[in-house]
Amino acid sequence: MNHTNNLIPRHHVLRADADLQARLGAVVRACRHRLGVTQEELAWRAGIHRTYLADIERGKRNVTLRTAANLSRTLQITIGHLFAHAAEPSATAPRIDSGLVPNEVRDILLVEHHQRAAAETARAFARARLANPIKIVRDGEAGLNFLFGTGRYARRKQVRPQLILLVLDLPGMSGSEFLRRVAADERTSDILVLVLTVSKRRRK
Repeated sequence: MNHTNNLIPRHHVLRADADLQARLGAVVRACRHRLGVTQEELAWRAGIHRTYLADIERGKRNVTLRTAANLSRTLQITIGHLFAHAAEPSATAPRIDSGLVPNEVRDILLVEHHQRAAAETARAFARARLANPIKIVRDGEAGLNFLFGTGRYARRKQVRPQLILLVLDLPGMSGSEFLRRVAADERTSDILVLVLTVSKRRRK
């Protein structure tokens, strides 16, 4: 990830494999049907192009963090539950109804050492008017401390984040090592972790 060109805005992209892309598309489509809106209307409400939304629903497109935030708000589902449903193996044909979307809103943990990128991510959440508080830590060690209530977070009330957004090229402990430790611990192994990559292209 190249942080040297500060003249080009960074746009976080949620990297997903083909299966997760397909399940995310299925969840978006199911939520849209639950609301009874067309692709055109959902795209207009979320501020994205209809063909871009069509690609998402077909599982053919990774999404930017801003797009995911706008979609979750427009679909009346938290971003954490949007991806939690997508992570379920049965999500290729999900049954999304109001009973599957609890009102519980928990933290989203962002592990990102680049201050500008972290601020842009926080602004994307604010613009989408998401209720989830976003907690930002600068490296993997701080992320583990946050999750397990150690170090500077020893006095923090233990509340599992709903979602972890992770950049891999962290200083010190790598994002890959952080991910391995989260997955290996039974207290955190079921928390959904999404890896953020960077696209410098502007989407029209």
